[in-house]
Amino acid sequence: MDANHVFCGIVPPHMLDHLARSGSAAVADAARNALRMDAFHRERRLSAVAGAPPQPTVPGAGTPPDAAQRCAESVLRRTIGDAEHHQRLPGRVVRAEGQDAVSDEPVNRAYDGLGHTHRLYLDAFERDSIDDSGLALNATVHYSRHYDNAFWDGEQMVFGDGDGEVFNDFTISLDVIGHELTHGVTQYTANLDYSGQSGALNESMSDVFGSLVKQYALGQGAAEADWLIGEGLLTDQVQGVALRSMKAPGTAYDDDVLGKDPQPATMDDYVETTDDNGGVHINSGIPNHAFYLAATALGGNAWERAGRIWYDVLTGGKLATDADFASFAGLTAAAARARYGEGEEVQAVLDAWKQVGVPTGSEEGSAVVRQRSGTTAPTPTI
Repeated sequence: MDANHVFCGIVPPHMLDHLARSGSAAVADAARNALRMDAFHRERRLSAVAGAPPQPTVPGAGTPPDAAQRCAESVLRRTIGDAEHHQRLPGRVVRAEGQDAVSDEPVNRAYDGLGHTHRLYLDAFERDSIDDSGLALNATVHYSRHYDNAFWDGEQMVFGDGDGEVFNDFTISLDVIGHELTHGVTQYTANLDYSGQSGALNESMSDVFGSLVKQYALGQGAAEADWLIGEGLLTDQVQGVALRSMKAPGTAYDDDVLGKDPQPATMDDYVETTDDNGGVHINSGIPNHAFYLAATALGGNAWERAGRIWYDVLTGGKLATDADFASFAGLTAAAARARYGEGEEVQAVLDAWKQVGVPTGSEEGSAVVRQRSGTTAPTPTI
C-alpha cells in the first residue's frame, strides 16, 4: 500500500468505532461523522490521478553540495485557512507568513505548530521543510462541525474542532501537528507501506518526531519529556491523559466511553488484527517504546542522538517500503555504528530493541517477527 495514497488521521479508527457506539448521542454522531469523512478522504487519496507521487529521497541525490548553506537559506512559508465549519479546503486565508497573531487561537496554534515542526527538522536534521526542498506549510482549521480528527492529506494539515465532550480542538497538541507533518516526511523519504508492521513503523516515525517537535520547542531533555502523543486533546470528562504513551504504551486512557488504550509495549503482546490496516496505530507502541528506551538510556536531548539515528534510517535509502520491525531495528543499530562507532549509542539501541522483544540481526529472528506480524492474513482493505 503506497503511503502517498493513504489517509493518516491522528485519531485511529478503533477509537472512533468505540465512540460511535457511545451512549451519548452527540459523541456517537461526531464519531460516525468523523468515520464518514475519513472514508471520503481515504477514497479521494486513493483515486487521485493528478501528478506522480513523490519519490523517496536519498541523501546526496540532487542535493546541493553545501547542505548547510542550503538550510541557511531556507525560508519558512506558512498559510492558515479557515474552513468555517464547512468541508472545503484550503478555506479562507486568515493568516499568512509574517502576519501578526489573530484573535482566533486555533489559527495561531496551527501557525506556531507548523513553525515549530519546521524548526526541529531544520535545526536538528538540516532538512529544508517536509520535502527537503522548502515546501510551503499550509493548514486549515475549523474543518466541518465537531470533527474528531486532524490529518495530513498529502499536501496540507487539516484540523477539526473536536466534539467538546471527548476531544478538544485538535490544534491544542503540538506533538499532533508534528506527528501529522512527519507523515509528509515519510511520504517523501522511505514511503513506508501503510499496513501491518511497515504501517506501524510509519505511525511510529510520526509519533517519534512529533514528540521531538514538542521536546525541542519546550527545550526538554529525554528525562523531562512526558512522551505523550495528543496530550491535552482529551477533555476533563475523559479518564485519560493522551492518545498514546511512548513511555508506557497501553496506559494513555482507560475510560467507560473511550475504552482502554490497546497498545502493547513489547512483542509478547503484539496484536493480531485485520482492523486498522493490520493494527498500525496499535502495534506502533512497540517501536515507540524502543525509541523511548534508547533515548532515555542515552540521556540529554532526544533529538541529538536517538533522533539522529532514527532520522538516518528514515532518510538513508535502505529502509524498504515493506520493512518489518526486525529489519528496521537492524538498520537503527547499523546507523548508530555508522554515525557514532562502537559506543554507548549502539548499545543503547540494541538494549532498547531487546527489551521490546525485537531482534536486530539474525535472519531467523526477522522471520519470527514477520510470522507474528500477521502478514499471511489477507491484506486489510482501506
